[in-house]
Amino acid sequence: MKHRSDGPADQGGGGSSGGQGGGEGRHAGRQAERQAKREVVRNRAQAHRWWVLAVIGTAQLMVVLDATIVNIALPSAQKALGFSNGNRQWVITAYALAFGSLLLLGGRVADMVGRKIVFLTGLVGFAAASAVGGAAQSFEMLVVARAAQGVFGAMLAPAALSLLTTTFTDAKERAKAFGIYGAVAGAGGAVGLLLGGVLTEYLDWRWCLYVNLIFAVLAIVGGARLLEGGRPAERPGLDLPGAFLATAGLFCIVYGFSNAERHHWGSAQTWGFLVGGAVLLVLFVVRERVAAHPLLPLRVVLNRQRGASYLAIFLAGAGLFGVFLFLTYYLQQIQGYSPIKTGLAFLPMVGVMIVMSVVVTNAVLPRTGPKPLVPPGMLFAAGGMAWLTGLDLHSTYAAHILAPLLLTGFGVGLIFAPAFNMATAGVRPRDAGVASAMVNTCQQVGGSVGTSLLNTLATTAATNYVVGKRPTKLVLAQAQMHSFTVAFWWSAAIFGLGVVLTGLIYRWGRPATGDQTIAT
Repeated sequence: MKHRSDGPADQGGGGSSGGQGGGEGRHAGRQAERQAKREVVRNRAQAHRWWVLAVIGTAQLMVVLDATIVNIALPSAQKALGFSNGNRQWVITAYALAFGSLLLLGGRVADMVGRKIVFLTGLVGFAAASAVGGAAQSFEMLVVARAAQGVFGAMLAPAALSLLTTTFTDAKERAKAFGIYGAVAGAGGAVGLLLGGVLTEYLDWRWCLYVNLIFAVLAIVGGARLLEGGRPAERPGLDLPGAFLATAGLFCIVYGFSNAERHHWGSAQTWGFLVGGAVLLVLFVVRERVAAHPLLPLRVVLNRQRGASYLAIFLAGAGLFGVFLFLTYYLQQIQGYSPIKTGLAFLPMVGVMIVMSVVVTNAVLPRTGPKPLVPPGMLFAAGGMAWLTGLDLHSTYAAHILAPLLLTGFGVGLIFAPAFNMATAGVRPRDAGVASAMVNTCQQVGGSVGTSLLNTLATTAATNYVVGKRPTKLVLAQAQMHSFTVAFWWSAAIFGLGVVLTGLIYRWGRPATGDQTIAT
């Protein structure tokens, strides 16, 4: 407490106070200067927000297509580097483990350090890891590079989505932006198939990794110039115990499903990881309820519209693998398509997906909310998958494949864009990164679940089909066809489950910003 005094004894104190006042003035001046710079960057980002969307979309496309493009390159990489069939899966698993387990932590780091900083760091790291992977001279070098891609991808993906969330705040513009973003996220896998086929056939498998450098450089240059999102004024703390529990739990879940894909569901190792992961995630939820600075504030996921959106992204990610994975096998192994022709076969679906994401979502979502879009989208996608169960050894693309692909694309276009939008709508700025990370986590874990579950069911169906039959060429082909049919039916069932759950959880009405929980 300061006391007023006019005596000589206070002259020195007055000088000190004057010096202190001068220091405070300089500090205030520096703060004002920093604030002015932030305003300049923010105004630039708003003025060029559609270019910002292009930067974010480029980065997201790079991350999404990387999953399928590497699948196309894998046989050639295996031949060039000489690794075994048993080790081949680690090229995929190394990325999935690092990416899936670190997404929540990456999203929270973006909230703490700054979305732009984390976004650009993730881009640079992802590009460097891609360059190392493309230049790999051994299996070990390739796997390490893929794991590094996963680490930096876990920084990049949630930062990108949270930047989109904070850049587009107007409801109509937000719907349009998320429509485009959802189209990129949904169609990226098919683009990866086509691009991977072109690069592998006409250049070299290494270009399936080198191509990321082109995307990364474009996004880095644009991001450094246009993005707003430096160090946040309000910086949440980091819950280290929660970060450990979430990372370890997601690692165990992703590895458990990956192990089930390679071995049998009766494997003790598979169930050990799955049960252990579930226990760790339960402990994570308990921890988040009492943590002073939770890694994932429960208010983020308990918002009713947001929770339904996370669920929709998870189920669509799982079900969509029935299209990309097993239809790819069917086209290449039964119909004899080349990788390029396979990629081209998916383009009509991609086109419909983009149109539905951008046009219909932009026109309907701001007025009605997600309920008239996402559950019907699940229904259309389920119908498309059920339609594909009618394929046989003699089906043709024009007569039997094109129509169900278009129907599936129509449905998926109704799912992803509204779900991405609602999953991040109304979050506090300090939670934008972790809310975005939940989107990526649901999509990644959903894909892992879909891959392992559908692969296991399809393999079991093929094995059971040949029991008691002579393993002739025709019987083996019929067994393979039967396995595809089973996978398509289960994909339809996953989307059917999505119809029921999203229909029950989503509320009617226009998008709201409140944190209304599922329990209410």
